[in-house]
Amino acid sequence: MQTVFFHIDVNSAYLSWTSTENLKTGTGMDLRSIPAIIGGDSSTRHGIVLAKSIPAKKYGIQTGEPIAHALQKCPNLVIAPPDHALYSRYSKALMSHLASFCPDIEQVSVDECYMDYSPIAPNYRCPKQAAAIIKDSVRNTFGFTVNIGISDRKVLAKMASDFRKPDLVHTLYRNEICEKMWPLPIDKLFLCGHSSAATLRKLGISTIGDLAKSDPSIITAHLKSHGQTLWNYANGIDDSKVITVQTEAKGIGNSTTLPQDLTDSASAKETLLALSESVAGRLRKSRKLAGSVCIEIKYASFHCVSHQMPLDRPTDQTDRLYKAACILFDELWDKKPIRLLGLRTTKLSDPCEPIQMSLFDLTQETSSKQRKLDEALDSIRARYGKGAVVRGTFYQQKTSDEPK
Repeated sequence: MQTVFFHIDVNSAYLSWTSTENLKTGTGMDLRSIPAIIGGDSSTRHGIVLAKSIPAKKYGIQTGEPIAHALQKCPNLVIAPPDHALYSRYSKALMSHLASFCPDIEQVSVDECYMDYSPIAPNYRCPKQAAAIIKDSVRNTFGFTVNIGISDRKVLAKMASDFRKPDLVHTLYRNEICEKMWPLPIDKLFLCGHSSAATLRKLGISTIGDLAKSDPSIITAHLKSHGQTLWNYANGIDDSKVITVQTEAKGIGNSTTLPQDLTDSASAKETLLALSESVAGRLRKSRKLAGSVCIEIKYASFHCVSHQMPLDRPTDQTDRLYKAACILFDELWDKKPIRLLGLRTTKLSDPCEPIQMSLFDLTQETSSKQRKLDEALDSIRARYGKGAVVRGTFYQQKTSDEPK
């Protein structure tokens, strides 16, 4: 039997969870039934739209736009502040509930996850029946709704869950992409941000079908490896599986919420350098080498994206992690303000395991010197504190920020 995936996504999660809590406690109204948003401060008109109701959407209000613009479109708009502690509680309760149906779940954000249908297939007549039962159980148990996308490919399940909302089940199998996905605008394709969509439109590509039928070599010439990923997704090519929590935990990473949103590449890469240094130090302390690097970007709109790549050979060196992180960042970032950056390493191995060297690797002598330098820096920081040795980049940044 072919593998079938569910993508389960809460409909307008922040607004739904706030409304559910309001009704449960009697402290507020159901924001889903009126023009309403979550985000910012209504008195100062600062901040951005984090979530919107369906009535608000009819006014043209978009997630991520400034609240001041949203109020111009709808002066009577109701604005509620975000409550991330509340959202965390609802998220945990939802994932626990879904795990009662099937434990093979990969949570990818606070309000969405993938589920492998295969282990529970014998319990149901078909995937659509199982998804409908799960969807209805969420609504009846918690009072909010989810959409569920069904497919034989994870990326297509994700696309299907974004079809018409709320409280619906949609399928998008590979044999359905010509009819259901290819007519959609190119910016509706998963991971196709504004920058990538703009580049593709300049190439005469306006729909997902246009991209699917294009020459992939032309796409990669303009968008590099991210272009190949988008071309694959447009054709329903995705071999990824559901990664359970147990497997996902086999890695070492770090992330940081930024004191202010970053809008330029140089500042973001300084943060990635600090994260690379931290993660490399933890790898060396754990006596592990990383075979794969992944970066995560959380935008000011709280939308999260990630991108990963294998390394040509396992490493625990800061510079090699940083180089990979920069490549991933350049392919992934769509120029929106960044709230959080994360770097994670996976496919860990022991240093004693044999490694296939490449002709293009650093010489053994240079690599050995770099390792000794990293270990010496680790030793100094362990004895005198993390600030005992600081990279010139960070020192210059610190001194330039000090008052004259």
